[in-house]
Amino acid sequence: MASPKSRCSSFATTSRTHMRTSGWTIDDSFLTETKNTQNRKLSQKRKTLSCQFSSGDQLSPWPTYTSGQTILHNRKPCSYDYRKRAGWLKQPLGITKPRYLERLENYLRKELLLLDLSTDSTQELRLQPYREIFEFFIEDFKTYKPLLSSIKNAYEVMLAHQREKIRALEPLKAKLVTVNEDCNERILAMRAEERYEISMLKREKMNLLKLIDKKNEEKISLQSEVSKLRKNLAEEYLRYLSERDARKILIADLNELRYQREDMSLAQSPGIWGEDPVKLTLALKMARQDLTRTQMELNTMKANFGDVVPRRDFEMQEKTNKELQEQLDSLRGDYEEVCKEHEILLQLHMTTLKERDQFHSELQEIQRTSTPRPDWSKCEDVVAGGPDRWQMLAEGKNSDQLVDVLLEEIGEGLLREKDFFPALGYGEDIPPLLRFDGLVENKKPTKKDVVNLLKDAWKLRLVEEQKEKFPDFFFSFLEHRFGPGEAMAWAYTIFENIKLFRSNEVMSQFYAVLMGKRSESVYIKQKETVAQLLKEMTNADSQNEGLITMENLSTVLKSTFPFKKEEKIQELMEAGGWHPNSSNADLINYPSLFIEDEEGQSMPFVQKLWEQYVDEKDEYLQELKQELGLELRDEVTLPKVREALMNIDPGLDKQTLNGYLSGAFQVPRTELPEEGEEKEDGIVVQLKIALERLQMTDIRRMGSREQEPAS
Repeated sequence: MASPKSRCSSFATTSRTHMRTSGWTIDDSFLTETKNTQNRKLSQKRKTLSCQFSSGDQLSPWPTYTSGQTILHNRKPCSYDYRKRAGWLKQPLGITKPRYLERLENYLRKELLLLDLSTDSTQELRLQPYREIFEFFIEDFKTYKPLLSSIKNAYEVMLAHQREKIRALEPLKAKLVTVNEDCNERILAMRAEERYEISMLKREKMNLLKLIDKKNEEKISLQSEVSKLRKNLAEEYLRYLSERDARKILIADLNELRYQREDMSLAQSPGIWGEDPVKLTLALKMARQDLTRTQMELNTMKANFGDVVPRRDFEMQEKTNKELQEQLDSLRGDYEEVCKEHEILLQLHMTTLKERDQFHSELQEIQRTSTPRPDWSKCEDVVAGGPDRWQMLAEGKNSDQLVDVLLEEIGEGLLREKDFFPALGYGEDIPPLLRFDGLVENKKPTKKDVVNLLKDAWKLRLVEEQKEKFPDFFFSFLEHRFGPGEAMAWAYTIFENIKLFRSNEVMSQFYAVLMGKRSESVYIKQKETVAQLLKEMTNADSQNEGLITMENLSTVLKSTFPFKKEEKIQELMEAGGWHPNSSNADLINYPSLFIEDEEGQSMPFVQKLWEQYVDEKDEYLQELKQELGLELRDEVTLPKVREALMNIDPGLDKQTLNGYLSGAFQVPRTELPEEGEEKEDGIVVQLKIALERLQMTDIRRMGSREQEPAS
């Protein structure tokens, strides 16, 4: 019969050999299973080993210097420990190892030799023999068993924690490698872009430097030309000055010769004049004195004005100089403009670079977070009715609206399959007409039946006095139509249908009013507006043929909506059939603008009218928020809201203003304080709540902002 030690060794050897031959990977689950199997066998093996190793022998202390090698040490021969052990070997050899220690070492050595060290879990396999030896110690040393067990458990828990940590970090390591590669690619791409941009900027810089050099050369050439002209001007001035002096000298010589010739002629023929020679001599003497005085004055003039340029030459040179100065100023101005444009271009370039980097970051963020565009053509084969019906449903809708349409188609099929609805109970947040326990029957009406039922309810609501709340009125309407026993089933059926078909105008508006998200006055006012518009168009139809011109349509729209902007009127006309090639004389069939299909869907004209109403309400409330100048979380008082409303809409009358204030602060109109009697610490409400309440009600502009307040 084999010993427990040999059986344990055989079992471990068989298990490892089987794992090596079958190619298994040792993981935590396999080790746990192996451990549980071995623990059951170790209990028997420990008993046998305890008897075999310690039977008849007392566990004696064995000195550390006793001879015998252990597999737990692997010292180098040259180390201090090796020399120390060599010294110990010289001790007397009379003391030998206990047999229990020798057998444990032999068992550990065999187990380690049988391990397959080529697998990834080598360290896990190496621990198993040590676990078994430690289990033997724990079982044999009863006194220290709790301490040794706690030590073993602490190490096992730490090893399990480290394994879990390593397993959790492995996918992060792969992700880190992927992210590192992606970042490197982005960095390389950005560096390539930057190198290209730098080369472009350098090329642009060289072009600008060439342009500046060219302008500098032109400036130098102009300066040289100016200096040359100045030199020519000085030469011409000297030449003209010499000619003037020569001319004056010539004139003086001619005068002298003429005087001499006159004297000679007078001396030769003294009787010609018949005058007294003494008198003539005296006259000649006086004339010569005058000549001398004149010559002196002339010399004085020459001395004083010898360097003076003739006015004509001066004006000519001044004109030339002025033209050159203007050219120089013009070139200097052009140069300064070029410099300014260069600085502006540099600033624009830097701004463009910043915007490019920002847009690049936004593009990367969008590319990272955005999802690919869906292929809506795949829905053609799924939606009932095939491609034709899908094309009709998807016409003119964006992706968000197409998702709603697809959800409605899917929900409609699921709604048809339900025979019963689970009731919502009697909670306070449950609408009164839906408070019920148990199951209620699904009546499975068509969409057309639901729309007709809702229209009948609206007709009755408009006729009756609105004394009770809308949910109570609708439940009473169902009891009257289908009886008290079927009213709850129809209430749940209608509720599920209008909650599903949000794209249907009648159902979506009815659902909003029923759930308290919108006041019924909004629906009533919209119907009144449409009816008034149809009435105005009918009055404009003088022939009563159902046709009016585009000009009449524009006139009716402007008279009905006097505060709409011109582009809004243009949008309504385009929805009614107007296009840029239309003339004012073109006729339009105006009753067709107000037709509804069997499911209650309006024509584009009425839909555009509703969209403009919603947009104008949002603009009105946004303008009110800006006028108050507060954050949404701030509190606002009734006087401030009253003042802000009067500022943004001076055309508000007192009754309408009180209606807005009553809806915003949830105070009856009769309890509202009069203007001037409000207290600063009176009625307050958070601005966000006030705007949400006004959003639910029928609020619209009553006049232009420039209009004087109504008395």
